[in-house]
Amino acid sequence: PQPIHNSAKAVVSTQSTGSNIPIKVYAVEKNECAVLTLRNLLKDPYFSEVTIVDSDMRSWTPPEKADILVSELLGSFSDNELSPECLDGAQRLLKDDGVSIPCEYTSYLAPIMCRRVYNNILKQNPDGPSPESFHMGYVVRLKNVWVFDKVKPCFTFRHPNHAAVMDNSRHISLEFTSDIEALLHGFAGYFDAHLYKDILISIHPDTHSPDMFSWFPMFFPLKVATLVRPGERILVDFWRVVDNVKVWYEWALSEPQPQPIHNSEGSTYWIGLFS
Repeated sequence: PQPIHNSAKAVVSTQSTGSNIPIKVYAVEKNECAVLTLRNLLKDPYFSEVTIVDSDMRSWTPPEKADILVSELLGSFSDNELSPECLDGAQRLLKDDGVSIPCEYTSYLAPIMCRRVYNNILKQNPDGPSPESFHMGYVVRLKNVWVFDKVKPCFTFRHPNHAAVMDNSRHISLEFTSDIEALLHGFAGYFDAHLYKDILISIHPDTHSPDMFSWFPMFFPLKVATLVRPGERILVDFWRVVDNVKVWYEWALSEPQPQPIHNSEGSTYWIGLFS
């Protein structure tokens, strides 16, 4: 509801300046609990021009097309809450020259040593380590970690999406170099997003937005912690896989010691397209 609340305040602010341009806001929300919160906010004068729509943005048919589409669908790894699929599906709500906020977002990865987080994963199951525990991503406030090399970009999405064929599956091979001898426990995931023009929000360590605590990084563990020596390469492949009902990530280390693909076929960790 927060982006909608801010949009509604912007409407009131614009109208209070004496503008004669009629403005209307549609708040489209499919989560029943969130809809109740939004309807409660109708008591706020800021919401006088807001129409609450209890629907999935991908299936709703609006009475008019929008000039601006504001969404808050970003996750800690940028696209892990299905922002690409939702916004591509809602793109028909925009005018041909309409603006999407955000307009672009990128995920990032870095190899890390994080013994405490890794040990917590090992201890999740009181009967002993569960193999499935290493085939999913975790949202974690990373502290006391060692980053082996610079953070590198992973997947980028832009909106509106003008591709002839919309395909949000992705694959990338990334190479890092270690500067110390240490155990590699997995990969940290971050994101940044361009909201409009040069307005950026970020949890990337080098560009982290001040005082922004809405998102913690993601952590993608390795089933086997791997010793890496100074100067050795760390090679990893990451996939974002999309089928008719779900989206999931797969990852595989190939150097310095090859490991099988984690979360193959979305066996453990996936996000449903229609849930």
